[in-house]
Amino acid sequence: MPTMVLLAEYLSINANVVSEHTRKAELTVEVEEKDVTTYTSLGWKVVLGGLKSGELGCEFLQDFAATKLDSIMWPLLGQVVPFEVRADQAAVGTSNPKYTGNILINGWSPLTGSIGDEATVSQGFPTSGAVVRATA
Repeated sequence: MPTMVLLAEYLSINANVVSEHTRKAELTVEVEEKDVTTYTSLGWKVVLGGLKSGELGCEFLQDFAATKLDSIMWPLLGQVVPFEVRADQAAVGTSNPKYTGNILINGWSPLTGSIGDEATVSQGFPTSGAVVRATA
């Protein structure tokens, strides 16, 4: 049975590779469930897929240095920008597909944590439009 441990995940936001700051990246996609049950279903629920949506959930280690994470993300607030995520930083291929699309930078939490904590940012960004899976 094939298994994998994530050791070198790749994340790019607005053409900025932010993997060195990324502790966690989760891409989730889903389809709305639309109930189209009628009396002819004999008591069984019938559903169809509706609108698709997604979210790119990230946990970053914060960095305020010039050209680093905060200076990349802060100006993007309120914008729809491209993203790319893949399981490994190696070349894209059948065993390392890339997922691309656009996300809305609908929030940014530059300062979080308590005394003694590492400076992290946990943020979820909704996708805007299609998410595409590619192996080349």
